[in-house]
Amino acid sequence: MAVKTIWQIAHSCGHSAERDLSDRAADRRAGFAGWLAKQECTDCWRASKEDDEQEKAAWLKAKRAEEQAASEAWSQQYRMPPLEGTGRAVAWGVRCRHQVLAAAYTALVLEGETDETEWAEIEETARTLTRAGWWIDQRFSEPDDLTELLHAATTADRPTENPYF
Repeated sequence: MAVKTIWQIAHSCGHSAERDLSDRAADRRAGFAGWLAKQECTDCWRASKEDDEQEKAAWLKAKRAEEQAASEAWSQQYRMPPLEGTGRAVAWGVRCRHQVLAAAYTALVLEGETDETEWAEIEETARTLTRAGWWIDQRFSEPDDLTELLHAATTADRPTENPYF
């Protein structure tokens, strides 16, 4: 007698379904059927994943709103000028500028050798960079590199973005 290939699975969610286990070795079918019985059925599993995704999206939206509010408050407190770019880029750029400058202040002033007067000069240079894309591009930079990055961005002898056009 051959080992059966079609198994009736009573899932943990209460649903039942027939499953073709012919793609499994005969000696592994019973064990796999037992494991399947401890799982939700496919429909219930998909529904729970959709709920998880919706919860994750809602959490992320709330987190971004919180970060945005904190970044905008920080920008006002430290008299940072508005950024230029598309709506999404500006919002993202404001968050990136806040994160980059806050990390640099911690590394250079609080933990490093930079004094408040030198930091004020760095901050003043940072105010001149109003393109949101620049701040977005620097989001992964090292805090210790900020002065060099600011210098490179504000030097007058920079080549054009595309010298062929």
